[in-house]
Amino acid sequence: MGCDNRLPTSSDKMKKALLWMSEELLHNPQKKRGAVIKEAEIRFDLSPAECEFLTKNFSGTAPDSSSPC
Repeated sequence: MGCDNRLPTSSDKMKKALLWMSEELLHNPQKKRGAVIKEAEIRFDLSPAECEFLTKNFSGTAPDSSSPC
């Protein structure tokens, strides 16, 4: 996939998932970000590309310093 960090699709499902995730983390700060992402993937029936995008961009892990991106 290369270094493209753009949203894989502008689907309503993805928009709803992102909104839900932000609200969920705001109202439940004790929840682990990874768990919220996994729940969003299931709740909104996201595609594999959308799931990869969420994990890559919102998991909260530091990016690999050896990566050119």
